[in-house]
Amino acid sequence: MELRQIRAFVVVADEASFTRAAARLNLVQSAVSAAVRNLERHLGAELFERTTHHVHLTQAGRLFLPEARRTLAAAQEAQHVIEQMRGGLRGEVRLGVIQTPQHVVAQPALLISKFRAKHPGVTVSIQAGGSVSHAEDLRKKRLDVAFVILPREATAGLDMYVLASEKLQLLCHTDHPLAERDQVQLAELVDQPFIDTPATWGNRLATDSAFARAGLTRKVAYEIGDTAGLASLVEHGLGVAIGPMSFINPENGIRAVSLGSDAPSLTLSLAVPAGHAVSTPVRALLQTAQELSERECRINGRSDHQGDLSDDGDRRGERAGRAGGSGTVEWGAGRAVRCDAS
Repeated sequence: MELRQIRAFVVVADEASFTRAAARLNLVQSAVSAAVRNLERHLGAELFERTTHHVHLTQAGRLFLPEARRTLAAAQEAQHVIEQMRGGLRGEVRLGVIQTPQHVVAQPALLISKFRAKHPGVTVSIQAGGSVSHAEDLRKKRLDVAFVILPREATAGLDMYVLASEKLQLLCHTDHPLAERDQVQLAELVDQPFIDTPATWGNRLATDSAFARAGLTRKVAYEIGDTAGLASLVEHGLGVAIGPMSFINPENGIRAVSLGSDAPSLTLSLAVPAGHAVSTPVRALLQTAQELSERECRINGRSDHQGDLSDDGDRRGERAGRAGGSGTVEWGAGRAVRCDAS
């Protein structure tokens, strides 16, 4: 049994396709098929049910998959230990990035810069996209870690390390009838034309979830994949939006109004796949993010930060995944605690 055979099996299982697995592994499909066949021959069991259009795990394949993942993770960790002994961590981190609020200390560019300064032997490849697509790529192991803004109900299969959380507000032109109000309820907004981000963006997910929980519907008149563009549409009186203060410049004729108890929250997190050991390079990047968040806590005068990824802390995500749900470690919120998703 060879590691390349096990790796081919795991990628085919993740992609449910030999063709997609071959593309991900940068191999011809025949090589991937041969690797899996040789592994099946060695194990004495078929791992996949193959049809013309579909590839499904057999019972043997489902039993073998978690062990195969652990084998690959252990082999990778063993390599990282030797690399560190030889003078530095090496490897690659595949990082998903999104448009993040500008006031957050752990911006992708700053995080990568600080991380690379400490670990120049680790390559960081970035993939831009929306939170929903990043979450799916994490579950499919196409990404190692990603910035995401997701409501709790969308975090199944992920462990979340919270960087910052902010209450959303109504954003409207200063001439809007609601602009002089101290507080507005969601029910008062159902007839308003909304400006919002695409359906897979975190801000949109948080807002849609808030209206759904309240049993309300609204009309999105303009959808735009750019926060500056969203603010510009509000500035020109084309509709209202729900978003964080970081979306706007109050000097540009936009007023932020509290949504009171109805206000959804925008929570920026770093997400990793649940139920799997975090690799040493990814753990090091999470540690760097934690250090940036701790610095933000100190700058903002908060001293109750209790997060720690050292020693046992780096395994919290693995345990949460095995417990059957995603978990959350809150950094930027000032406390590091495990929260079970329910």
